[in-house]
Amino acid sequence: MALLTFLVEDNRTIRDNLIPALEDLVDARVLGIAETEADAAAWLAAHGGEWELLIVDLFLKEGSGLGVLRSCVRRRERQRAVVLSNFINPDIRARCMALGADAVFDKSRDLEAFFDYCTAQGSA
Repeated sequence: MALLTFLVEDNRTIRDNLIPALEDLVDARVLGIAETEADAAAWLAAHGGEWELLIVDLFLKEGSGLGVLRSCVRRRERQRAVVLSNFINPDIRARCMALGADAVFDKSRDLEAFFDYCTAQGSA
């Protein structure tokens, strides 16, 4: 069964590469995308129980991924929120985890670990 995923990423090139990779490598089905914090928060509020995996970039067209994490702090136990960004350092990682991220990955260094994590969520 496909891993129902919502993607918050404002870079079209990254989306255009990430979505097919998620579909092929993880058997994910991307239910929707958002480029801004407000759009992500609205989608999450309207589709509360429909998603299983939320993938969030930190820097968005408007707002930030940190705000997106805040907006889904009251999610179901089976729902996972992960950060996938180019700007991960120990302070950012700690802040994301404090806001409820289940995992934090650096786009430039942690893609294999990110896909492994997603695969594990899909088979859980």
